[in-house]
Amino acid sequence: MNLRVVLADDQAVVREGLVTLLGLLPGVEVVGAAADGDAALELVAEHHPDVLLVDLRMPRRDGVSTTEAVRERYPATEVVVLTTYTDDESLLGALRAGARGFLTKDADAEAIARALRSAAAGQSTVDGELQRRLVNAATRRAPVRAAEVEGLTAREIEVLRLIAAGLSNTEIARELVVSEATVKTHVNHLFSKAGLRDRAQAVAFAYRAGIAD
Repeated sequence: MNLRVVLADDQAVVREGLVTLLGLLPGVEVVGAAADGDAALELVAEHHPDVLLVDLRMPRRDGVSTTEAVRERYPATEVVVLTTYTDDESLLGALRAGARGFLTKDADAEAIARALRSAAAGQSTVDGELQRRLVNAATRRAPVRAAEVEGLTAREIEVLRLIAAGLSNTEIARELVVSEATVKTHVNHLFSKAGLRDRAQAVAFAYRAGIAD
């Protein structure tokens, strides 16, 4: 079954280029393209895509507001942010709103395809530069309270540190010499205790808590 995608970007040349690029990816079907957030919401309501690929800066309704509305109204649709802008607060806002992936517009087809498929599977993908900016933005905010960290076990803190280092569950299992199923259990407990939705939020939490540097 094809991965169904709606994309939104106010620049016609970028939008049309993305439609062409995504159309060349095996297993990906573009079911709609919008020039602003309101039109994107209408397309999501009509087509119920697996993923919305959305620009941060758009007229009428920006990417953060669009992400928030999609995740609230159509939770089966995940969101990947694609942007040229380096507005840290907007990136952090999109993260809080529920975006699963963050890519710059110079990302190649392989990176975009990987981000779309990861998002559809409920996993996070953050471009290296954008991850650094997300972390910087997060660490400028209030630090994590000691009680939030004290509720974690030593193993959960170690798993969190490795997540912040960019390791996958498979790599963490190899690093800790445990099964991948065990790692998944630790991750689930960690996310539940810390109120985290995904790995992108976990990275920000780790830096704010001083667990990663």
